[in-house]
Amino acid sequence: MPERRTATAEWDVVVVGAGIIGCAVAREVARRGAKTVVLEARTIGGGATQASAGVLAPFIEAPSDGPLHALTVESLSLYDEFVASVAGDAQVAVEYRRCGTLEVAHDPTATEHLKNLAHWVASKGVDVRWLDPGEVNRLEPALGTTSGGLLVPSHGYVHATSLTNALAESARRHGADVRTGIHVDSISATDREAEVRAGDEVYRATIVVLAAGSWSSTLASDADVSPVRGQLLRVRWDRPQIQRIVWSERCYLVPWTDGTLLIGATVEQVGFDERVTGGGVQSLLNAAADVLPAIADATFVDARVGLRPATPSGLPLICRSTRYPALVYATGHFRNGILLAPLTAKRVADLVM
Repeated sequence: MPERRTATAEWDVVVVGAGIIGCAVAREVARRGAKTVVLEARTIGGGATQASAGVLAPFIEAPSDGPLHALTVESLSLYDEFVASVAGDAQVAVEYRRCGTLEVAHDPTATEHLKNLAHWVASKGVDVRWLDPGEVNRLEPALGTTSGGLLVPSHGYVHATSLTNALAESARRHGADVRTGIHVDSISATDREAEVRAGDEVYRATIVVLAAGSWSSTLASDADVSPVRGQLLRVRWDRPQIQRIVWSERCYLVPWTDGTLLIGATVEQVGFDERVTGGGVQSLLNAAADVLPAIADATFVDARVGLRPATPSGLPLICRSTRYPALVYATGHFRNGILLAPLTAKRVADLVM
């Protein structure tokens, strides 16, 4: 447990934000013995997390050598044990499938790109297969005409909302206090402790972990994070379900076990505008129709929107503040917050403890 340096510290760790990153961090530090409180203005997972497809696909999301790829591959390797442990703690089922991804091509340029990507993935010792159009059609008969596809069987997805709720419950069972409806106004820190103000309430702690996603930069000036809007759709697909996550040049399709199909996602630089728009819905339906021609006959269920926290480097901020050691950042994950949750929790807990 962190050493308490002042008699006024009420908590060992205050976590600001209860998206998947905040809940994963809170669970990990609480299970290591830290007296922990989580503060969230909305509901648990009510920000970018609820608008996430939960795709776990490092060889698509980070398809080149570099630190982001290394982080995503390492975090995916933790996922089987992570989900089993969290679900066991919370005593709930979490939808999690390593069903594979099938990335399809529709023109010669995309075909060449995916064939080159297949060689690179294979060089990492990962099972990968290039499929000709006939093989794609045999695996996924509902798809339209393609030029072939890249199959990575080890990829998968997790139901992000279910996992985040399970993380929050697990954190509680390890002694953490998870508080929603608490709007944090400011964070101040010194070398020895930090203070969080929320209305009339003051929370003092040895460490504050800032996991507020796109809003992190509004609470800490050296957290260089900006919002990127992502819209997703969900439809009910009454025809034979696709068996894998299908990825194309313009969208991805995630088949959930309840018979719905998630279609994502837009990438929009619109500031803190959290609206679902007609243009966003139209662009996603058009993109999905290119992959799955019968999508026009699917039943529309809902549309979701989230603001993904992006950094100039493309890498998440998982580090201490350069100015104040009592402030730790766990933000800036952009599209990879779900995938990077297990590794982020571990690394932040190592810093904190």
